Amino acid sequence: MAELSFLDLVPVLENGTVSDAMARAARVAALCDELGYKRYWVAEHHAMPGIAGGATSVVLAHCGAHTARIRLGAGGIMLPNHAPLQIAEQFGTLDALFPGRIDLGLGRAPGADQHVARALRRGLSAHPDSYPRDVIELQQYFAGSPEPGLVATPGAGARPELWILGSSTYGAQLAAFLGLPYGFASHFSPQALDEALAIYRANFRPSATLAAPHVMVAMNVIVADSDDEAHLLATSFQQAFIALRRGEPGTGLKPPLPELVIPRGERPLPGRPLGMGLAAVGDLATVREGMAWLLERTRADELIIGSQIWDHAARERGVRLAMEAMASLSERQRAPTVSG
Repeated sequence: MAELSFLDLVPVLENGTVSDAMARAARVAALCDELGYKRYWVAEHHAMPGIAGGATSVVLAHCGAHTARIRLGAGGIMLPNHAPLQIAEQFGTLDALFPGRIDLGLGRAPGADQHVARALRRGLSAHPDSYPRDVIELQQYFAGSPEPGLVATPGAGARPELWILGSSTYGAQLAAFLGLPYGFASHFSPQALDEALAIYRANFRPSATLAAPHVMVAMNVIVADSDDEAHLLATSFQQAFIALRRGEPGTGLKPPLPELVIPRGERPLPGRPLGMGLAAVGDLATVREGMAWLLERTRADELIIGSQIWDHAARERGVRLAMEAMASLSERQRAPTVSG
């Protein structure tokens, strides 16, 4: 059965502080660790007032200090924004701090507009075709050295688990060519999901680190003790989506807004799009159905969920319920069938 992981944007609440967001991130990571989630990933975003994960490796170090077993990773690092040597040093450091627990998901998009890319210095100057070369250069830093006399310290000899992430067929082709695991961003751009997974599986070339294709798919999950409560909590996510579509960064994740609750008869089927990406919103049974739908559709090895909820107690409750949903799916799969 597929394993369950958590993707955190480290949301900053409206009128809240980054310090509070970091404290909540550590609590979520620790809870995921306690409940048996496979991975806790943080996504890189820049200059967005409601998201505090820009310094991704620093956030992961902070959360790592509050966990013991769960894998920690970037979901992902937008490689056009960085020199491969810098990423090798950062994730080599994390690997030294938390041996055997570090993941490094790599994305091709800059994840920022031109103003932010200019401020990052590298995003605008990177050649469109440099991404595959940068991924290979990064692998070489971890393996030892891309050229004589140039050794990443820390970094050389580190063994973070590398992933290629994407929302198009480009990343699928690269992951297949390099023999790396592939994560698809169906939580915000599911249009090419089926085509990308088919390309990845059909063209996969075994590598020294991975013998067969390995797929992770993403979904927004907002689960509560009732459907109505979950859809009320989801209005914070809906407000963030509306602001994004309008090009208004906002001032942080907003409290639920009852006027935005989708009427019962108009709610999308579990797993189907809410906003830009695939989502499961509802009680335990509803979310379990949504998870099962996506896993059956994709035959994914792993499911990673995002959950932007304004109230932290409700968010932690949702983290617990999501694992209950996944556990019940596993039990259903293991249950013996009775014939004839």
